[in-house]
Amino acid sequence: MTAAVQIIDPLLSEDEADAILDEWRAFPSYGLYSNESTRDAYAPELAQRYDAAVNFVRTGGRFGRKDSDRGLQAARTNYFRETYAYGDDIVSPRMAELLFRNDRLVEAAQKLHGREVIEPAILYANVLLPGQELATHTDVGEFRGANRKVMPQWLIVVMHHSGLFDRWRMPIATGIAYFGGGKGGELAYYPDGASGDPATYSPKHNTAALLDTDDVFHGVDRVLGDEANLALVRPGMRLHYDGDGRWSVRDGDTEVSTYDEDAVRLSISWKGYCFADEAERDAWRQNTDDLSLDTVLDTLEADLRERGALTGERPSPPEFGKLLIDTYTKFPAPVPQPAS
Repeated sequence: MTAAVQIIDPLLSEDEADAILDEWRAFPSYGLYSNESTRDAYAPELAQRYDAAVNFVRTGGRFGRKDSDRGLQAARTNYFRETYAYGDDIVSPRMAELLFRNDRLVEAAQKLHGREVIEPAILYANVLLPGQELATHTDVGEFRGANRKVMPQWLIVVMHHSGLFDRWRMPIATGIAYFGGGKGGELAYYPDGASGDPATYSPKHNTAALLDTDDVFHGVDRVLGDEANLALVRPGMRLHYDGDGRWSVRDGDTEVSTYDEDAVRLSISWKGYCFADEAERDAWRQNTDDLSLDTVLDTLEADLRERGALTGERPSPPEFGKLLIDTYTKFPAPVPQPAS
């Protein structure tokens, strides 16, 4: 295992890990990632992670696998997600109690960035069905005044890759905790950058992998199992726990498909802001020296013009967004698919 990832094994006691599974099942339902929206109106034509989705469709993912059915290709990365906590907004108190201020995650975050003051920020679940995977990507970071609540997620990723906003950047540690079953779904990451070789971690119940997912390209390899009904998954559907170890995908009240719990892959992501000291955390809390959307767009536009990548008027928001993604976000190239 390379130094890019810290493995925590075990993360919780056995009883606490069982409680996590109980809370996961008790949550009302899980929506598709494509359902997530932003409060900001800039370029609403582009999906939140347009950057990663387009790269996945274009390349076929980490192993260059493409489906002739475009709907199936899209369904592979349209996994289920819900947020348990975001700052002071706690949706699942028990999840927050067990994971949000978990000492092991906090200690690992301190080591990762060499910063002592850790502020737990976000806690959310990703649930993948057989046949699904997470496209290679870097995560949505955060800058003072610029976060996923007020700006498009693809734009925040562009901001980080551009290197133009480092003064406002919030260093974040991400812990990916695994509970329950599922086969496959290895964490694949690029510790030496997009041009380097990938490494993998095979998930294990009640463990966590902690790394800087804003800097390190990473993804989740395909979850194994019967994927016959995956092409039926469409935007707007939700995942429900039906009891007795069974989950169902529903379109409103209509059941689309069902799965044994051991066939789906659950991970819960924890994110913590990492501050050098209390003064730096106070500056963040007091919203001093925050970025605005206009400042971000104007700064990026000026850099594009200096590079010679833009002349004339600024394009429409969706076209400008595509230009920004193509210019600044450079993904790892696919590697040959391993022999089956």
